[in-house]
Amino acid sequence: MSHDSTAAPESTARKLSGRRRKEIVAVLLFSGGPIFESSIPLSVFGIDRQDAGVPRYRLLVCAGEDGPLRTTGGLELTAPQGLEAISRAGTVVVPAWRSITSPPPEEALDALRRAHEEGARIVGLCTGAFVLAAAGLLDSRPATTHWMYAPTLAKRYPSVHVDPRELFVDDGDVLTSAGTAAGIDLCLHIVRTDHGNEAAGALARRLVVPPRRSGGQERYLDRSLPEEIGADPLAEVVAWALEHLHEQFDVETLAARAYMSRRTFDRRFRSLTGSAPLQWLITQRVLQAQRLLETSDYSVDEVAGRCGFRSPVALRGHFRRQLGSSPAAYRAAYRARRPQSERPVDPDPAGAGAPRPTAPAEPAALSPEGSVPFQTRRTAAPVPAAAGVPGQRSAP
Repeated sequence: MSHDSTAAPESTARKLSGRRRKEIVAVLLFSGGPIFESSIPLSVFGIDRQDAGVPRYRLLVCAGEDGPLRTTGGLELTAPQGLEAISRAGTVVVPAWRSITSPPPEEALDALRRAHEEGARIVGLCTGAFVLAAAGLLDSRPATTHWMYAPTLAKRYPSVHVDPRELFVDDGDVLTSAGTAAGIDLCLHIVRTDHGNEAAGALARRLVVPPRRSGGQERYLDRSLPEEIGADPLAEVVAWALEHLHEQFDVETLAARAYMSRRTFDRRFRSLTGSAPLQWLITQRVLQAQRLLETSDYSVDEVAGRCGFRSPVALRGHFRRQLGSSPAAYRAAYRARRPQSERPVDPDPAGAGAPRPTAPAEPAALSPEGSVPFQTRRTAAPVPAAAGVPGQRSAP
């Protein structure tokens, strides 16, 4: 799933300056960057695959700061070029940034700004979006990053329209991707944009990956909380909501538990998580439904009730909007990919009335920067009244 913006004619019409070449791709590396994300653009743009029908790019590997550059596993890298080499590139890729809590070097930000002003295409993979945002290149633009870091990006840079659902976002001359493998999706998209489907398909075959992946990041969203919310009074309310998703309650209930008016609660919640509380609550209910569909034999009607939806119709509507599939179709597709031995078995086939326990869900991946999943104001689908959380008249 991708977002191709057509709302930035001024940026997409900017011409490349005379000293820059369209076929030259500069990859900007920093110390502490993960080696996997760093290797993706190096492999896509740095290897000659003309024998397979893939047009050749000229790769410049540039150090964004003084070296040696340390990466995953204690490896040290020495980049053959410095920041000055970026001045020749028509495309500049920032694979990842070492820490979303620390500012990138100002010299590197200046180089990115100059490149953008001179018509270069700027690409941020995963946490590389934080570098682009720090340079001001994502202001008033749609962007994505790893779902786990999306709330932090939205909170730190409120002018950026962050969408954690997308695998990548193409806004013309500025592009961003979600984490890890989504960087491959975006690099293939760049090749497809430059040289067509046939070239991108040939490259995908060489990399043994699909030319296009369907869906977005929704299936990977976690329900863990951002570290920043841990000491806030709202943390207890959010934790309570996650523990009681099987009950029918609305945002007014959460505001009352926080001893706040609805308006104040909405403002505080959005400032902490980057999400409107109603959309966050609906997303959590859908994620819980997703888990039950994967790990139990409950009917869709039962799943709806156990996730706090007033009716199966409400579940189906929100499930399709967020995951692009009906609950029944999602379960069928999920089980088709699972070995028979791992599929849930009804412990009460005779219908004796014994409860059907759910299989334990796989543990959520935690990190120093966990996230509360959300959908942003620019791309989230509108929530119909009376279709989602009970007692909720309209979306905030």
